[in-house]
Amino acid sequence: MCATAAQEHRWSAPLHTGSVGARTVVEFRGVRIVGIGGFVPGAPVHNHQLCTDLDTSDEWITQRTGIRSRHFVGPGVTTSDMATAAAANALDSARREFEPDIVVCATTTPDFRCPATAPVVASNLGLTSRPAFDVSAVCSGFLYALSVAGSMLGEGKYDSALVVAAESFSTLLDKRDRSTAVIFGDGAGAVLLRYDPDALSGQVHGVELASEGTDSQLISVPGGGAYSAAHPDEALSPYFRMDGRRVFTRAIRAMADISLRALEVPGWTVGQVDTLIGHQANARILRGVANELGIPAHKAVVHLDEVGNTSAASIPLAMAARGKSIATSSKTLLTAYGAGTTWAAATLDWPDVTPVYTSDLCPTNLSNGAMT
Repeated sequence: MCATAAQEHRWSAPLHTGSVGARTVVEFRGVRIVGIGGFVPGAPVHNHQLCTDLDTSDEWITQRTGIRSRHFVGPGVTTSDMATAAAANALDSARREFEPDIVVCATTTPDFRCPATAPVVASNLGLTSRPAFDVSAVCSGFLYALSVAGSMLGEGKYDSALVVAAESFSTLLDKRDRSTAVIFGDGAGAVLLRYDPDALSGQVHGVELASEGTDSQLISVPGGGAYSAAHPDEALSPYFRMDGRRVFTRAIRAMADISLRALEVPGWTVGQVDTLIGHQANARILRGVANELGIPAHKAVVHLDEVGNTSAASIPLAMAARGKSIATSSKTLLTAYGAGTTWAAATLDWPDVTPVYTSDLCPTNLSNGAMT
């Protein structure tokens, strides 16, 4: 439900949005996570199953990426299906005590160029006549969506928000290119936010965002967009492309730098961080970020070994899959880097919730996802 008149003055300690160089920090007051959900489609696809069509091996993939398996969407399964399943799991995690006022979906692989995916997800859940829209920042997408949703709650007009990130990245891959075909997987993750100034756990302190468009070709899908239509003489690939070596070094530096700035919002030192949940791109990148920050490796959550790089979905999926082992109120740092290029970081006190994470040969019956 929308906020009451009394709650419209919730920012007596006002929302702060400021710029630091080319970066923007959004600081929250009273925004907390009350539910976490995740979903991956079908049975896991193990490394050896990909080696028959590629010049690679299980050992090479594991050593270079840390990935052992991933999940791919099957026939009839869409991004909105996975998003709905993850969102329904987040609602279950929150015991379905209320309906979210807004739905924000982060995705690079929407069902269609038009319409957006979020309204479809909202409708699948029985959430009608409320704002629902997409955010696109690729692997940083979840944190961008979290920033937007948290800011909307902070304005006082809404009390709750469903933030979901879902990707069918396998649909963008050239299955003959071992540099990308073995890395990515499909899945969805979601969190439910609520305004609660008295919360003792789950508070999201703020999100720091950054971008650099001059690096846009580092990670891209060149063909298929308006640029292709404007340049019909250029042979542009419809598949995902990435300059892995350049991305490796830039991602580590960018995530470490923006994480330090994000820690300034709650006033934490690096030594106070209990849990690091980085974008699950590559095990070596995760270790590099932790090392750059001086965070012990055992504090860094690893989930990519089971699901690969799921782009925008990777952080909420890791939260859902590994959240049961994280202590309530643990000081948690989230950070991501992706195409655009974009990067982001957020801080939160780990919520007192039980995440719901499911994997099946097909998504949960969508009628079961609707609010009752």
